[in-house]
Amino acid sequence: MLLTRLARVSQEVAAASARSRKVALLAELFRDAEAADVPIVIPYLAGRLPQGRLGVGWKVLSRPVAPAAEPSLTVAEVDALLTELGAVSGAGSQAERARLVGELMGAATADEQRFLVGLITGEVRQGALDAVAVEGLAQAVAAPAADVRRAVMLAGSLQAVAEALLSAGPAALDRFRLTVGRPVLPMLAHSASSVAEAVDKLGACAVEEKLDGIRVQLHRDGDTVRLYTRTLDDITDRLPELISAARELRGERFILDGEVIAFDADGRPRSFQEIAGRVGSRADVATAARAVPVSPVFFDALSVDGHDLLDLPFADRHAELARLVPEPMRVRRALVSGPEDRRQAEEFLAETLERGHEGVVVKALDAAYSAGRRGASWLKVKPVHTLDLVVLAAEWGHGRRTGKLSNLHLGARTADGSFAMLGKTFKGMTDALLTWQTERLQELAVGTDGHVVTVRPELVVEIAYDGLQRSTRYPAGVTLRFARVVRYREDKRPEDADTVETLLAAHPGVTP
Repeated sequence: MLLTRLARVSQEVAAASARSRKVALLAELFRDAEAADVPIVIPYLAGRLPQGRLGVGWKVLSRPVAPAAEPSLTVAEVDALLTELGAVSGAGSQAERARLVGELMGAATADEQRFLVGLITGEVRQGALDAVAVEGLAQAVAAPAADVRRAVMLAGSLQAVAEALLSAGPAALDRFRLTVGRPVLPMLAHSASSVAEAVDKLGACAVEEKLDGIRVQLHRDGDTVRLYTRTLDDITDRLPELISAARELRGERFILDGEVIAFDADGRPRSFQEIAGRVGSRADVATAARAVPVSPVFFDALSVDGHDLLDLPFADRHAELARLVPEPMRVRRALVSGPEDRRQAEEFLAETLERGHEGVVVKALDAAYSAGRRGASWLKVKPVHTLDLVVLAAEWGHGRRTGKLSNLHLGARTADGSFAMLGKTFKGMTDALLTWQTERLQELAVGTDGHVVTVRPELVVEIAYDGLQRSTRYPAGVTLRFARVVRYREDKRPEDADTVETLLAAHPGVTP
């Protein structure tokens, strides 16, 4: 497939407001695609690079390169060049990256260049495109969308299912079954503003602790135990404690869903960053285990003794979990019968926060396990952290945000009256806000390098965030997790913004 076709469809999908139009565009693209191109086409459409970060900065990407007169690049050729680019390291790497980027851009038309720059910089974002792509794929091969969705859930990969369907047609769906040893994408939760709202929506439900750990899926087949993250990475060799715990459980063949957490000397949960550092550590596992011992906490069972439990009600799946897993290794929970028990649910949330956890997940007792999807039958409730920060700079956007100042550089006040950058965000912005923001920031501009516009630190913005983590990239030694814009506070002055000290005091478990 030519890159120009993919770039055009990406632009058309981004511009389409109706979901049906997006599905139709993707269905047409999939009908014309070669099966071998699908593992590249799908992530490109969603704005993801299979290679991950390439280490290419704006300075290299902004160098002008004369575009090709006619399109000739295929997606396979682009993927090969980007793979080569991602492998560059060591002495002379900057010059080599510049050479490869120049080679790629020189083979691309002007439209393709714009698409590639947006793809490499992460500005080609299509929201929840994977869900739309499932429907487009189903339409392309004349298969029921529900069956394709379930196959993706069980395969843990839209690309794998798409490649099989485009090669063999709807009959290929029979290949994808729940199998011990092959991870599936986890079920995720939507958000609710309060426990009362969640209970009112779901009725009879379980209110469970929401743990700020690492999601794990545990597979056991006899003495063989495998562990996978929510992104399906195999982390079996990094967590010997979980392997030992799994072998002590009553069953011989099962798949469990849960979290890995760690506690400090006072029995309080350690920060997400510490747990993530332990799970991500590949060297000297024994030393890492002594420094940050972790514990599994399970909350669901997907398969037991060869029986697929995904379509069973949550109450039945939890009964199987309780049969296998002792109470200390199961998540704390409270059962409520409906809206009349709101107070009980609210008290459980308060107790959970007091124990140092981040909130609760409210789960309908009659709900099936919707792997790989944000099911409306799971609702997470947690306090929303907000800060008033100052905009220090902003980056010009790409794709749909071309010509708009998009990625904000956020700063908090320091003791000496200056501002320390805490991170960046491009999230939470409507088209109207982007337009206003671009005009206002240009009024405050004091300099630019062509990509980043530095502004006078005068504009206060309210930012919601999910937590704090240590970072050597920023002067305060910390950065915000999942920051997003709530609103601008033109009623506040820069000296009214929150301070670094206030932020650190609100998160005593995270120290620079």
